[in-house]
Order: sequence, then structure tokens, then C-alpha cells
Amino acid sequence: MLIALWIVNIILALLMLGAGLTKALRSKEQLAADPKMAWTEDFSPVQIRLIGIAEFLGALGLILPLATGIAPILTPIAAVGLAILMIGAVVVHIRRGEKPGPSLLLAMLAVASAVLGFLVVLS
Repeated sequence: MLIALWIVNIILALLMLGAGLTKALRSKEQLAADPKMAWTEDFSPVQIRLIGIAEFLGALGLILPLATGIAPILTPIAAVGLAILMIGAVVVHIRRGEKPGPSLLLAMLAVASAVLGFLVVLS
């Protein structure tokens, strides 16, 4: 089960690192130029940057506690946080009439990571 957790966490962490850094480092105008990022119209630049930072920190939380053995319970907690963030993204996309596919996939990966993480850490 630990191997499955690592596989899910590495995939999810890489995706969230990329998404988080993009949102944290690019301006709202640069993001809005991408048709897939039309949702940025509904958020301020500060909110977009905070979402990116949350995604980045969540990705680190998936890997570092488990890799170092320091407070490994933080790994599934980070996954729960990312799942909540991605469920919020799904709601935003549905409300805007957009396809929530990528956000839904990330939400499901985060839930799988949380379940596996709690099973591994608490066993």
C-alpha cells in the first residue's frame, strides 16, 4: 500500500507543483490569456496567487513528511486540503459552464491519496 501511496502522491504532487507555480508566478493577465484559465476573471490577482501558493504547499505536503518521516500524518492531511481545493475548483468550473474534467481528476487523486495516506500512516 505504501508503494501505491508514493505513486499517487508523486503524480499528484507534480501536477499540483506545476499548476501552483503557474498561478503563483504569472500575472492575472498572463493567465487569462489562456482559454483554459478563463475562471481567473472571477478572482482577484491576490486570490489567484493564494490559490497557487496553496497548491504548491499542498504538493510539498504530499511528499516531504512521508519522505523525511517527520510528522507523516501531515501527508494525508495535505491530501485532504488539496481535495477540498480541487472540489472548490470543480464548483467554480461548473458554475461558469466549463468542463470540470482536470479539476475533478485532481480531486479524485487527492481523495485517493488521503485514503491511502491515512491507511499507511495509521497502520
